Amino acid sequence: SGLLLYGSSLIYGFAGSTRFADIAAAAHDAHGVGLLFGLVFLICGLAFKVSAAPFHMWTPDVYEGAPTPVVGFFAAAPKLAAMMMFARVLGDAFPDSVAQWRQVLVIAALISVFVGAFAGLAQTNLKRLWAYSSIANVGYALLGVATGGEAGLHAMLVFMILYMVDVTGFFACLQALSRDGKPMETIEDMAGLIKERPGIALAMTAFSLSALGLPPFSGFWSKFYVFKAALGTGDVMMQWAAVLGLVGSVVGAFYYLRLIKSIWFDASKGAVDAPAPAARAVGFAAALFAFPVVLVALIWLDPAAKAAAAAFGHA
Repeated sequence: SGLLLYGSSLIYGFAGSTRFADIAAAAHDAHGVGLLFGLVFLICGLAFKVSAAPFHMWTPDVYEGAPTPVVGFFAAAPKLAAMMMFARVLGDAFPDSVAQWRQVLVIAALISVFVGAFAGLAQTNLKRLWAYSSIANVGYALLGVATGGEAGLHAMLVFMILYMVDVTGFFACLQALSRDGKPMETIEDMAGLIKERPGIALAMTAFSLSALGLPPFSGFWSKFYVFKAALGTGDVMMQWAAVLGLVGSVVGAFYYLRLIKSIWFDASKGAVDAPAPAARAVGFAAALFAFPVVLVALIWLDPAAKAAAAAFGHA
């Protein structure tokens, strides 16, 4: 928050205004360097809010320590709001400085993707695992913002909406599960879940396959839009970023497959308590959206996101 406020104060001090149009105009004159310093602090503050590396250190501990319903909320909605702020500030207040802020975002995006992918491999606690998954997914969303223009904003919006459904559904399933009154929060706890609670096991499998980007699940389409937008820029840096992002996605697939293996093939650790009805309903609804409802939802979600992206700069 301090970085965010300090960056905002620098931008206001050098631009003399908080209006995006005035800031964009001021970026052309001799105060442009000062504004860029303010922009760097602003980006760092927002990167902390969305758990982008290297400002991600707080995320795994908070995810592990917070109650599951709380984690499900702040893993989704606040990230969308911060991403929208990223896109609005960079696209409207600094449209002519795209060469500068694109480099910063691409670096942060790729670091996030690989930190999330490799660090997640060592996790056994599901909350920590999905914390690193969220760090990697923020990297993909940042690639959409870095792409710029309506195509990049459209890709980021589709990605974040589909990601929010997946993460909300996964934590709803996690909230619904317990054994002898104790929460089931590790990969080992999920052993043999397909025999004990096949419905929730199928839902968690769907979320895991979606998160690793397997078609035709929703996670595949979210990454497809981001990579398509990045490759379509014609910018060599963005094209390489898309390729490296795909490599990171392959690495991250291993920890989702580890969870699926535990659910389907490992021996059960004992009877699972009856799931909480409300949490189970949310999990099932989100799983159905991940597949097959997403195939129908994209028919209206895609043009809706395009319309929102087109109107974004005029709001």
